[in-house]
Amino acid sequence: MPSYSPPTKDLQFILHEVLNAPAQDVPGYNELDADFTSAVLEEAGKIARDVLAPLNVVGDTEGCTLENGVVRTPKGFKQAFDQLREGGWTALDCDPEYGGQGLPYLVQTAVGEMLTASNMAFQMYPGLTHGAYSAIHAHGTAAQKAMYLPKMVTCDWTGTMNLTEPHCGTDLGLMRTKAEPQADGSYAITGQKIFISAGDHDLSDNVIHLVLAKIPGGPEGIKGVSLFIVPKILVNDDGSLGDRNGVSVGKIEEKMGIHGNSTCVMNYDGAKGWLLGTEHKGMRAMFTMMNEARIAVGLQGLGQAAVAYDNALAYAKDRLQGRAVTGTENPDGPADPLIVHPDIRRNLLDQKSFVEGARAFGLWGANLIDRAHRNDDPQAEGLISLLTPVIKGFLTDKGFDCTVAAQQVYGGHGYIEEWGMSQFARDARIAMIYEGANGVQALDLVGRKLAQDGGKHVMGFFDMVKGFCKENADDADLEDFVEPLKAASKDLQAAGMFFMQQGMKNPNAALAGSHDFMHLFGHVCLGLMWARMAKASQAALAAGTADRDFHETKLATGRYYMARQLPMTKTHLARIETGAAPVMGLAAENF
Repeated sequence: MPSYSPPTKDLQFILHEVLNAPAQDVPGYNELDADFTSAVLEEAGKIARDVLAPLNVVGDTEGCTLENGVVRTPKGFKQAFDQLREGGWTALDCDPEYGGQGLPYLVQTAVGEMLTASNMAFQMYPGLTHGAYSAIHAHGTAAQKAMYLPKMVTCDWTGTMNLTEPHCGTDLGLMRTKAEPQADGSYAITGQKIFISAGDHDLSDNVIHLVLAKIPGGPEGIKGVSLFIVPKILVNDDGSLGDRNGVSVGKIEEKMGIHGNSTCVMNYDGAKGWLLGTEHKGMRAMFTMMNEARIAVGLQGLGQAAVAYDNALAYAKDRLQGRAVTGTENPDGPADPLIVHPDIRRNLLDQKSFVEGARAFGLWGANLIDRAHRNDDPQAEGLISLLTPVIKGFLTDKGFDCTVAAQQVYGGHGYIEEWGMSQFARDARIAMIYEGANGVQALDLVGRKLAQDGGKHVMGFFDMVKGFCKENADDADLEDFVEPLKAASKDLQAAGMFFMQQGMKNPNAALAGSHDFMHLFGHVCLGLMWARMAKASQAALAAGTADRDFHETKLATGRYYMARQLPMTKTHLARIETGAAPVMGLAAENF
């Protein structure tokens, strides 16, 4: 069975040596000294390693079951969930007014990576609740917040998001679920939703569903969609639980992975619901939850890549196969370990350089969210809006690739379930699909985010990269990072210019290159992260750090990324510049 090793040292490095969090002017960051964050991460890491990771294979093999209308989670999930709740881990960055700890989202993100990596299916239960909490916190009335949020912060009550219907996924304007106004100010919700993660379970006393539906007589299409709070069990005015609402589970979906999470078909039969936010503005409220979820899903890609890499590395050091071409390296054994072979090292370094770069990218994104919310910083808000589809799309695409690469290290054993590598690949696969499939993320990036606010935010990103390169241009120790980053950034700018020149007269020319642009952008972001990490490690070495091995390893890994991965920007640019013709040239009937 695979194991999990919490990356607490690497997380500390990013928090304190790369981001220098305590020195930032973000409210609450001054409390994030190294001792404090170390204590939080060490304890979270223990729960991830000792409690959640052993249940990962249990969830995969047992799955969830539907018994007499009630969903039962796998053995051990309830006890682990209670331990998570009682330890306050579901409340880290929640509002203290409702029982939260009020820590920055940066801390929540660092902890969340470990919980997700150790047991992705399990972490979805509190993760979705956090998203529903955020939507109610941002758009709910004072009464709604007082009624629901304290219980959701503690996960005594959990939450969901209900968007998809059998006939519509991305095109939510086609939805048929209706919300009929009632005399008491509530709405009767009728319809069916599918693919509802954590739709029902036995982990909490109540489930608070956020449901998209249309009020009769409203505008057509997406402009007529509203969002409703629909509890599984109705809540009395005094906060106690009342009657069962008209919502039920039709079935549990049989899936490729994340078997430990209950993905349900939900039936609403005149269920009582309450409007969240404004009539016909449901997508605005839902996007509060979805944008948070998209960043969390990006971290799922990272988490599965990280745990798969750790296990593949251990296997490569232990498994004896063949001899090194340059001479025997294990003379006392019948063969050398796999890791002596160049192609195995290439495979592992592809994974390692992605995982560590993506970890820094995810934490930088969390830092931008804190700046946007705690400092009311419009520049940070615009930049994280631009980067959200990149975090979601690029990290999950490449994260899945890493799980497959890790599986490959095992050879035939990687294809055998008892070794556990199959689960990482199967679980990671869904992250490329839900919360907006990655093709949609790419279209959002090119079709909306690039031109947002007149292109101000992408230009700000280019200026940021340019500023870093200029600032460090004369540092010979960083030449291996600055020059490749500069070249990659120029490729990204050239792609953006192509879209500006071609997009208006031939929109397909831009959209045909959107996937490549998302990956090009992702590589530049990881290149920037590696350049920043290299600068931090060079500074530590110059200061005489006692941990030279950590920083020298960081530099070697970064140089690998800059030399072997970042040049992919040229391939993506070349594809983009072919325009629409190769993609649209074949008639549909000739496929």
